[in-house]
Amino acid sequence: MGRYTGPACKLCRREGEKLYLKGDRCMSNKCAVERRPYPSGQHGQSRRKLSTYGMQLREKQKAKRIYGLLERPFRRYFQLAERYRGMTGTILVQLLERRLDNLVYRLGLAPSRRAARQLIHCGHVRVNGRRVNVPSYLVKVGQEIALCEDMRKNPIVEVGLQAAARRERLHWLTYSPETFSGRLINTPAREEIPLLLNEQMIVELYSK
Repeated sequence: MGRYTGPACKLCRREGEKLYLKGDRCMSNKCAVERRPYPSGQHGQSRRKLSTYGMQLREKQKAKRIYGLLERPFRRYFQLAERYRGMTGTILVQLLERRLDNLVYRLGLAPSRRAARQLIHCGHVRVNGRRVNVPSYLVKVGQEIALCEDMRKNPIVEVGLQAAARRERLHWLTYSPETFSGRLINTPAREEIPLLLNEQMIVELYSK
């Protein structure tokens, strides 16, 4: 599956807000959005009033960049969300949150979703004791996510755990520091997901 490999800070500047794509760096004074809160390029500082379509597009781009997806896989998640009963936007966010790379990040086993994806690709993550090297794997309620023993003292993992300790605890995840493992205990409600995103605008954009 394709993925964006360019500079992450450029994406945050384009959206004009922190997307926390580089983990601990985003919390420091080195954050590009703190220093230059405008898009890169010659016309980055020019102010433009966005149309309704422009605002919808920006919300979709923001969601794609937060979860590290390109257009085709993101649209597949939307199409899958449409098949379920309920609010399509909420279901879309819930599906994205169930991605293995996202849950590895949420548990604090990696400082960012990018780093989590790398850990998974290299076979360092287990789901119910079985190695899974697919970052897009949708974790089911009750499944256990664990880090293999030879990575537990890795500096990247330690940075991730330190960053997670500063974040708000998520009640729909459990974490065991002794075994470097966690579990998805239920599908979170929208208000339980710490995500500054207007998913209804994404639904409106794709419904045109």
